[in-house]
Amino acid sequence: MSYVLPLWTPPALKIAGTDKEFPVRRVHCVAKNYGEHIREMGGDPQKIKPKFFSKSAHAVASGIENVEINYPRATNDLHFEVELVVALGADAKIFGYGIGIDFTKRDLQGEAKKAGMPWDTAKNFAGAAAVSQITPIEVTGEMTQGRITLARNGDVQQDGNLNQMIYNVAEIMEHLNGYDALLPGDIIFTGTPAGVGAVEKGDVMDCTIDGLPDFSVRLV
Repeated sequence: MSYVLPLWTPPALKIAGTDKEFPVRRVHCVAKNYGEHIREMGGDPQKIKPKFFSKSAHAVASGIENVEINYPRATNDLHFEVELVVALGADAKIFGYGIGIDFTKRDLQGEAKKAGMPWDTAKNFAGAAAVSQITPIEVTGEMTQGRITLARNGDVQQDGNLNQMIYNVAEIMEHLNGYDALLPGDIIFTGTPAGVGAVEKGDVMDCTIDGLPDFSVRLV
């Protein structure tokens, strides 16, 4: 079979401690999975059915310890959201974990919400899913607790714990599987703690999760 365009390769995440890479198939994201974040966004953190959205693989920007991302078009209010990222391997079981930043064009998201429209233009763009290297689960064990932080230009903005998730990783995977089968190569952004905020060109976001290598993102 011949194609009218050259085939492209999927984005790939480095695997810590090896020379191998993890190819990304799909990016699933959980909306509002920490109570305090729900409150800061004006919601009520009752334990209800979780809500999901997705990003295309094109949105992934990866690095081992750091990555630079271009400030995106069509926004004057770009926000950061640090998250635990789960990478699914063979049989769609957990392969490992990483640190991610879910970037959001908050002004476009607000407009979409008011109009009752999808958030695609606010959540899905080049660099919208920054992801660190992946540490295999054999190294970390199951990650159900641990401090998660983001510092903007050295000032801590987000400081939570994975055990504050309303839905843990196993529950998230169960719900996602109910909509469409999870597949090897899928990654899941599991939600963000309170403290999200705006960033500008030149800002550096230093992210940590206990048990994982640190990760830094610079906007250029």
